[in-house]
Amino acid sequence: MPKVQKFLNGICLAFVVVIFALPFVWMISTSLKTLGETLVFPPQWLPENLVWQNFVDAWNSGPFLKYFLNSVIVAVGILIFQFATVIPAAYAFARYNFPLKNFFFAITMVTLMIPAQLIFLPVFLNLSSWGLLDTLWGLILPFATSAFGIFLLRQTFKQVPEEVIEAARLDNASEWKIMRRIMVPMAKPTLVTFGLFSFITHWNDYFWPLVMTTTDQSRTLPLGIAQLRQVEGGASWNILMAGNMILVIPILIIFFIAQRQIIRAFVYTGVK
Repeated sequence: MPKVQKFLNGICLAFVVVIFALPFVWMISTSLKTLGETLVFPPQWLPENLVWQNFVDAWNSGPFLKYFLNSVIVAVGILIFQFATVIPAAYAFARYNFPLKNFFFAITMVTLMIPAQLIFLPVFLNLSSWGLLDTLWGLILPFATSAFGIFLLRQTFKQVPEEVIEAARLDNASEWKIMRRIMVPMAKPTLVTFGLFSFITHWNDYFWPLVMTTTDQSRTLPLGIAQLRQVEGGASWNILMAGNMILVIPILIIFFIAQRQIIRAFVYTGVK
């Protein structure tokens, strides 16, 4: 019976993998086809010849280097600001007792339930009054902190034994030193996981850059990819999928680099 159950579990896992992998495989296949091969019916999975020129055509269809650099600056800039605000806030919520602590934490959690599209207009008007429309700062500042990051890191900080912190305080370690030398290293897997989630979210963000930018000077890669569809005679799906591959490849590289830390974060939380 255990062998049958193990076999069925394997079949179910393989089925799930196929469901999630097929769209990605189709994107890779289409990015390497000719335009004619993308239009045939029934569709063919494998291209007859690998057309690497599609990636060159997609990259040269606009200022993609500018889009790419803007995406890097925005995603990394947001992550730096979030780490600078999330770590102290999570440490305070996890280890300090102060008036209205639970109230403020509840307010922080409530912000997770508010869609960004619901509050984008007042944020847009504020940034407009500050002269930050069509600038990279206008793409970074609205996301300078993260309620999800505060919650995730607070849970990790609460799992650090109180004895460790008390021992550091007996050695006259300041709160800043305790946070930087003890809490942050012990929460490294969680920080890497949150950093990956944040980077992917803002690397792929389409709505806010669409609202905030009007010129190529500040546009990001998702907007550049979307413009590949705006061609006469319909979309060139092979070029469009090649552009999507350019968008996805940096995320895949970062994920494979960070996957061990992500697994450690979930295992550590599960064990505790």
